[in-house]
Amino acid sequence: MHDYSLTAPMWSGTPAAAATSDESILACMLEVEVALATALARHDAIPQAHVGTIRAAADPDNFDVRSIALRARGGGNPVIPLLSDLREQVRQLDPEAVASVHKSATSQDIVDSALMLVAVRAVRIILADLRTAAAGLASLADRHRSTVMAARTLTQQSVPTTFGLKAAGWLYGLTTAARRLERLAPELPAQLGGASGTLAATAQLLNPADALAVVDTFAAELGLLAPAMPWHTRRAPVTELGDALAGVNDALGKIAVDIALLSRTEIAEVAEPAAAGRGGSSAMPQKQNPVLSVLMNAAARKAPALAAELHRSALAVDERPDGAWHTEWSSLQELLRLVGGSAALAAELTPGLQIDDAKMKANLNLSGGLVLSERLMLELAPVLGKDQVQQLIIRAGAGEDLQTLLAAALNGADRADDGEKPSVEQLLDPSGYVGCSDAFIGRALSAYQQHFVRQEP
Repeated sequence: MHDYSLTAPMWSGTPAAAATSDESILACMLEVEVALATALARHDAIPQAHVGTIRAAADPDNFDVRSIALRARGGGNPVIPLLSDLREQVRQLDPEAVASVHKSATSQDIVDSALMLVAVRAVRIILADLRTAAAGLASLADRHRSTVMAARTLTQQSVPTTFGLKAAGWLYGLTTAARRLERLAPELPAQLGGASGTLAATAQLLNPADALAVVDTFAAELGLLAPAMPWHTRRAPVTELGDALAGVNDALGKIAVDIALLSRTEIAEVAEPAAAGRGGSSAMPQKQNPVLSVLMNAAARKAPALAAELHRSALAVDERPDGAWHTEWSSLQELLRLVGGSAALAAELTPGLQIDDAKMKANLNLSGGLVLSERLMLELAPVLGKDQVQQLIIRAGAGEDLQTLLAAALNGADRADDGEKPSVEQLLDPSGYVGCSDAFIGRALSAYQQHFVRQEP
């Protein structure tokens, strides 16, 4: 039976899903076994001729992932049945090479190294999609620097802002999260400590210095960091990866919830890119659901619990934990899938996001200028007095025309120089009250340029 991810449309069918599939994990475990043999042979711990035999036998097509998964229940991890099958494959090619399979290693060395290998490859896919999503956001931020809209706090309109600043906020959050993940990826380590993290068997085969050299060679073969020491029960590499992945999903989730809200029928300031057959309803054909945002939101809601599970699994007793390590595997796999799926959705969403400037302006005018009440208090209190300004705003909130009220109040103000009186038109122009929005957009774009654009070949 194959898992087609029927209940996980957040990531099903994505490149990240393929990179984290059971088949990929199996292939990576086999790759780790070959790297181990290569490292041991390079330091004369096993015959060099055995490496080619093990590599030929370790073809993933020779293995039944379902059978291995089912038999893993017998020993508590998938390496035990995998080794049984690998040794049989090697035996058919060269019986003498069987002794060189998995020599001096333990199951955790294989699983941990394989999962780090899976993570590195999945992160590479995730970062490519984040780059595309960030480019879309950068374009939106720059093009809409002057597109004024209503900011909203606690679900209500507050003061004017710009859509460029909103997109810049999304961009900066994504840039920061991507930078953290990208910095972490080269630090993901291989694992090779032997039965209890002493590397005793390898040291016995060779000597302590050469045993340490085997670890370095093994890590280099896999393209992973050579660890300073085994981390069988020191799970910081996994928890730090989990935190970085959850941070990316936080940034993507923020984009998703904002876009879903702004695309509501009664707001309609943005719309997801149109695509045939997407966003429909089974019962209401008039609907066009923001399905990309919905799925990104779903992924973001699941990610924190998975990251927390990785931290719970870090409570790993002794030199091999009794269940904590086992819980970690599927949590990390699902977290990589969720972030990979969400990043792929974002790479489609942000470059094609449709912006309705006219609707933003219309929504901004719904309050009849009251969205500028903070500005009115700041600028008119010295002219009219705080109490009178508050009364004007209350009357406007009850239905009177704010512009008429302001004009009458300012005309009656006792000022020596009429030129000092503020213009009603200026006071009620929302584009004149967006503060440092343009400067903040510039900063977000600068961070994007430094992280993403300057890395391009």
